Amino acid sequence: MKNFVLTCILLLTLFSLPTQAKEDATDIPENIAKIFPTATRIGAEHTDIPVTPVYQLQQLLGYAFESRHFASFLGFSGKPINMLIGIDEKGTFIDFVVIEHAEPIFLHGYDEQPMLDFIDQYKGHNVKDRFIIDGNGASGSDAVYFDGITRATVSVLVINDTIITAALKVARAKLDGFLAPSNKILKPDYFEPLNFEQLLARGYITEQTIFNTDFDDLASEIKTARDDFFDSDIDVFSQHYYLLLSIPVIGKNILGEQEFNRLNEELKPGEIALMVLHTQGYSFISDDFIPQTPPENLRLRQGEMPLPARDMDFYSFSDESFETELPDYLDLKILRLKSQTGLDLSLPLDYSIALTYSPTFLERADHLFDKQASLSEELFMDNPAAKVAKPKPLWMTLWQSRSIEIGILLLYLGLLTHFFVFQEKYVKYTKLVHQVRFASLFFIIFFIGYYTQGQLSVVNIYTLLLALYDGFQIEVFLLDPIIFIMWLFVFVTLFLFGRGLFCGWLCPFGSMQELAAHVATKFKIKQIKIKDEHHKAATKIKYVLLLGIVFCAFYSFTLAESLAEVEPFKTAVTMNFVRYWPYVLYAVVLVLLSLKIHKFYCRYLCPLGAGLAVLGRYPIFKLLRRREECGSPCHLCRQKKCGINAINKDGSIDYAECVQCLECVVVLDNKDLCKIDKYKKRAVKTRVRTINPVSQ
Repeated sequence: MKNFVLTCILLLTLFSLPTQAKEDATDIPENIAKIFPTATRIGAEHTDIPVTPVYQLQQLLGYAFESRHFASFLGFSGKPINMLIGIDEKGTFIDFVVIEHAEPIFLHGYDEQPMLDFIDQYKGHNVKDRFIIDGNGASGSDAVYFDGITRATVSVLVINDTIITAALKVARAKLDGFLAPSNKILKPDYFEPLNFEQLLARGYITEQTIFNTDFDDLASEIKTARDDFFDSDIDVFSQHYYLLLSIPVIGKNILGEQEFNRLNEELKPGEIALMVLHTQGYSFISDDFIPQTPPENLRLRQGEMPLPARDMDFYSFSDESFETELPDYLDLKILRLKSQTGLDLSLPLDYSIALTYSPTFLERADHLFDKQASLSEELFMDNPAAKVAKPKPLWMTLWQSRSIEIGILLLYLGLLTHFFVFQEKYVKYTKLVHQVRFASLFFIIFFIGYYTQGQLSVVNIYTLLLALYDGFQIEVFLLDPIIFIMWLFVFVTLFLFGRGLFCGWLCPFGSMQELAAHVATKFKIKQIKIKDEHHKAATKIKYVLLLGIVFCAFYSFTLAESLAEVEPFKTAVTMNFVRYWPYVLYAVVLVLLSLKIHKFYCRYLCPLGAGLAVLGRYPIFKLLRRREECGSPCHLCRQKKCGINAINKDGSIDYAECVQCLECVVVLDNKDLCKIDKYKKRAVKTRVRTINPVSQ
């Protein structure tokens, strides 16, 4: 009877398995299925952080999450890369799906395959691993070395930072064995004067001494590696001191108030500065150490998580200066620990000196000499906002990270506005205006264009229109502070002064063309004159292009992006002319064409200029002065000075085409250039008819 009951239970269990599997199975999004092909169901997205648990029946396979929720590193295009990342319960990367990116090198230079191949290198590796990109053939057991991608260095580093930062945040929140942040913060006002020995005695400074006796129980290969550096008869193999200078009681006592403040100015919010003193024997850096790189022989970890550190080169432009006397040292470096590492100063920190050895003829490995240290609790206090703190908005973080660029741009815009509003006072000085104009062209190209990637585009126009159509969210546009400030300034000044303030004083590609025109003038390159009727007809081309691109955007965003390639901005500015050759040829031809036809692209092809001309056709303030004689009888400015042909036959300004270079108003205030007064002074000759009396 007992066996019969067990048999029935077994049969019922077997017959119920398909039903149970069917009940467990749920609709799995396609991208998650690519990462977890054996998954049968997914759980609800967690409420604390946006991660989705993935199951096979009742077994948790791991978590899927989008990187955009955890990392916001800007790529070469000025936009973040968003990936769906899958990790298992141990923190091993399962697979990746690139959801969205705008990296031009992979969209139009290379195809996307090199990027996908690079990302695939992470599969099978753990979040805890130490990843090094382009290690130049280096090797070691404690690091994973990946190949980068030629001419895509910025994009590759952004991808690496995005993957590691996002995965670390999820691992610390959801996986066992990963460090969770502490609720302790440094006491902001804790300080007392202490010398080096007192700081060391308090445990504020960590000393690590490696003795030769520490090698006694190690493998012979490690001893051989030691002997390659030092004689085994010496007692001390290596000695280092570690000083966390970001802690005021340490930093101020070691550096002094002035140098401590200078150090903090060089650190970004959340970054930690670590001074390492090498006093004896084997060093944490090699003889051929390169400044601003990670130290070769030092490893930092916290809770088994690697903490990447990089030399700040703090004393590159100043002499070493200390408030208190330090031990005699052989090497001294101040290292930067990035805020994304998740370092918690209130928790134990592991310092390790790495000695490279050869376990076999073809193999290399690192033996780590570890030193764990904890700071005294008297340095810390409870964080009252730890449980209620809300994450800082992404756009705010980005604005703070680019505060210097923003400040310089705002200063330029302020000076530019002042120059325009009070131009009547300045245009009397022809040389000054030309100097300001020339300096501005270089600033626009190299700072606004190449450095800040502030080239506006017709893409911004139809993106805004689509956002208004689908539901406007200003946070999306705040993600790029430079573009946002530029657009806000341009939008306001369009109605005040017309399109010229952007097209003539803020557009990098327009500035390139104008510099080409200066070169043409310098070398007396003969210009091609466009007849008025042809010019008027050709200016309408850019409006046709604008309408076509905008209408296509509502039909197909991808098609609109393809049509937007009529703009050479991506090639010339975003990608520095490094792109598939037809795009480069197109951009170069447009620049060279400006040697013969002043700003050819701006006048006839630019859809962005067309969009701005629509709004700025009738500005409130028409600051470009005219005189009665302009157009009748004088045509000097129209025929000789206005390269873009924006002066009408009657002498008035066509603000839809004018880039407000100010050349025409400079002429009015220069008696050596303006011909109007000469017309007035010239005597008018009249023909007198005489009558011959004989003939009568």
